Amino acid sequence: MSNAFVARSLDETRFWSRIMKEHSLFLRLGFRCEDTRLINEANQFYAIFESIENKANSFSIGTDPQTITRFNEEVHNAVSHIWVFKRKVLDLILRCQLPGANNFPLLVDHVSREANYFRNRLAELNTGRLEPLPDAIIDENIFFLRIMADHAKFISHLLDPSERKLVDQANHFSNEFDQLIFQARDLDSMRPQSQTAPLLDQFLDQNRVSVKSLRDFKKTARELIEACRVKSIIHPLLADHVFREAERFLHIIDMFENSLSGKPLPPPQSMVISDHS
Repeated sequence: MSNAFVARSLDETRFWSRIMKEHSLFLRLGFRCEDTRLINEANQFYAIFESIENKANSFSIGTDPQTITRFNEEVHNAVSHIWVFKRKVLDLILRCQLPGANNFPLLVDHVSREANYFRNRLAELNTGRLEPLPDAIIDENIFFLRIMADHAKFISHLLDPSERKLVDQANHFSNEFDQLIFQARDLDSMRPQSQTAPLLDQFLDQNRVSVKSLRDFKKTARELIEACRVKSIIHPLLADHVFREAERFLHIIDMFENSLSGKPLPPPQSMVISDHS
């Protein structure tokens, strides 16, 4: 159990600390030149999570679990602070205190939801109170399906309007994932009667098909953006960022399906997916 705790903790922190670091960059790029205090705060968070990411990568599965417990507490504190920062930025935007800035309110809410997810996961790991498998399957899918729906909306709005075919594809994915979210919430409201192995297995299979299609679309978009073959205001790192989150979701679906069927779990994502730069 100690090895599993260390492996799971490091996998979560290696993935999400990089995501938090990149959120800091994306928020900074969306601020106005005169928003120097917010820019400085974003830069500070970038440095904090880069340090956390490096520290996580320096540990191994053989690291003492008590060391990882203390590290998780340190990371939880940092994530709680960036969550507060993100909600403050959202409040400023919704109160029209940042006119002309380029951060969508939904994007800021989106990145704050991911921070909240990360800090909750760290707390669960340190207390050893992970959800039972049937609950985790529904809750994780509701969370990630909404993340995927948001990504499709962001891509649609950040592509140049003249990229009509790609915009239409992004809008199609937005509608598809909105429908999947409604289905997931229906399954949620039918708990615990809905938590049979056949229903949960079908739920995962259906979501996998849609997530794979969206993942492939994101991969194509990333390649087009990096090659300057598409008109958009999407930062190349953002294109890679949303691709990695789709990969993460697919990995989680794999873990759930293997757990339902009793198959061996796949290795942590941080051990099988290399960074893209």
